[in-house]
Amino acid sequence: MFEKLFPDEYYESAYIIPYEKLWDNGYRAIIYDIDNTLVPHGAPADQRSIELFERLKKIGFECMLLSNNRKERVDLFNKDVHVHTMWKAGKPNPEAYIRSMEEMGTDRNSTVFIGDQIFTDVWGAKRAGIKALMVKYMDPHEEIQIILKRRLEWFILKDYLRKHKMIKKGDIEND
Repeated sequence: MFEKLFPDEYYESAYIIPYEKLWDNGYRAIIYDIDNTLVPHGAPADQRSIELFERLKKIGFECMLLSNNRKERVDLFNKDVHVHTMWKAGKPNPEAYIRSMEEMGTDRNSTVFIGDQIFTDVWGAKRAGIKALMVKYMDPHEEIQIILKRRLEWFILKDYLRKHKMIKKGDIEND
């Protein structure tokens, strides 16, 4: 029922994704959400995220930070990782994803998106025709509108996890 909103893959963290395997499979660019994907909401880049982007650049990836947030927020994170950026992107509008690929010189077949929300990140990537990886959000202390969205997203994510045999009925309290 929710398959159009399913991520292509789901990971506990952006930091455990097998990036070398993505490269070996022909991906050359990664578009990231920032907040609760790479760092807690509003935080600057930390040592782990700085090391991740150094690793990605060594592999050969082009990287883009795609955020619905303001320029100041995106710049705060990017001052230590130095990648392409787009703020006030209007996710899930696929145009932002398409412009990101154009800026990096890649296409739908060589780009992957990584984010923590279904209704903005995953849905936008799917609408743009690119592979969508979803990660578990990092910090549950968020603005009320995101908390409410996450409750709706949980029904979709539960269905995805069951269909991919990552959980079984009864594994989750309050099913």
